[in-house]
Amino acid sequence: MSETDSPRGRMDVAAVIAAYRRYAGFYDFVFGPAFRWGRRRSVARINTLGVHRLLEVGVGTGLSLPRYRRDIHIVGIDVSRDMLAVAKRRVEEERLANVDLLAEMDGEQLAFVDGAFDAVVAMHVMSVVPDPQRCLAEMQRVCRPGGTILICNHFAAGSEKWLTRRLEPFAKWLGWRPDFALSELLSGSTLDVTTNDPIPPFGLFNLVILRNG
Repeated sequence: MSETDSPRGRMDVAAVIAAYRRYAGFYDFVFGPAFRWGRRRSVARINTLGVHRLLEVGVGTGLSLPRYRRDIHIVGIDVSRDMLAVAKRRVEEERLANVDLLAEMDGEQLAFVDGAFDAVVAMHVMSVVPDPQRCLAEMQRVCRPGGTILICNHFAAGSEKWLTRRLEPFAKWLGWRPDFALSELLSGSTLDVTTNDPIPPFGLFNLVILRNG
């Protein structure tokens, strides 16, 4: 059994934290550009909605935070205190007064009351968390009825098996699973899919918007 796998074959949270500790210092320079399209599309979509309270799960170094409308009150959580330290510096340096809280927290055990947020966002997170379905269920719990859950992620498809095979050897170092399918995430979910669009320029990521009942 590898360091990154649990007995159920899932990513282990300790390994994920270790992975993000390794590259917290250079994440913005290496992974920031790689995820730029998805991040910008996700935030732009949120900015078109009537959102007052927003939760970003897996906020990381906070690259998305300056792009949200300033009238949106944001809470960001992440399991990596190293990534959060960078995010907190960004909030201070850019004077983002609408960021109410940045907290070290597990996305599978959110410390918020039911229906606390108008929208919940998770960008490039679902391939990393040990139990994606549990994380999604928690996101749904804290999202108000009729609210929006937005997920930007790579979801494996049959035509991409070659990519999955090539990326698997790097999964341990990167801290994510390249073989994760959208159908696996949504299995048993009561959320309604309203949008499932590929993100340019290469379509390796999808922007999925879910409506909470």
